[in-house]
Amino acid sequence: MKKVLLYIHGKGGSAREAERYRPLCPEYRVVGVDYQGELPWEVRGQLRAAYDQARRQSEPVIVLANSIGAYFAMDALQDRPLAKALFISPVLDMERLILEMMGWAGVSEAELRERGEIPTAFGETLSWRYLCYVREHPIAWDIPTEILYAGNDPLTARQTVDAFVRSHRARLTVMENGEHWFHTAEQLAFLDGWIKEVLR
Repeated sequence: MKKVLLYIHGKGGSAREAERYRPLCPEYRVVGVDYQGELPWEVRGQLRAAYDQARRQSEPVIVLANSIGAYFAMDALQDRPLAKALFISPVLDMERLILEMMGWAGVSEAELRERGEIPTAFGETLSWRYLCYVREHPIAWDIPTEILYAGNDPLTARQTVDAFVRSHRARLTVMENGEHWFHTAEQLAFLDGWIKEVLR
């Protein structure tokens, strides 16, 4: 029986994205998690259910997660046995990202607490409940992790990635001219090569 690789997509993504990874992972049964929702408390139970089903079929389970999917994976699966995690352009420090977005929007914590939700000009809605959730559910991640990071990623600062790597069992690969969304032929070739290398 093949080992299972769970694919957890990012915002606006789809479980169907798992299809492109199947040829790169011939020793694994690649399963795209078709979760609904964009909030961690909506997603957590769905990811745990997908993990539990995969675990019944395979030992061990590996996670491949993209962008905010990496945060969702850490939030939902930090207490589950995983052989390895592969993170592409991951959101590693959600509290820091929310605070940075508040800074971009000129919103204080007091204002966000009072109003609850504040739409921004850059398309994200700031949420006091989300910030509280992140603070009340700290991440304790102890899974061997491979990270692919793009040098031009506006969502996660290099210092945040470096700090995560220093404090976790993580190894970092950087595509200096890459972007948060790996989509050009050059970027996808780099991504494909990275996946093959770290799954060796």
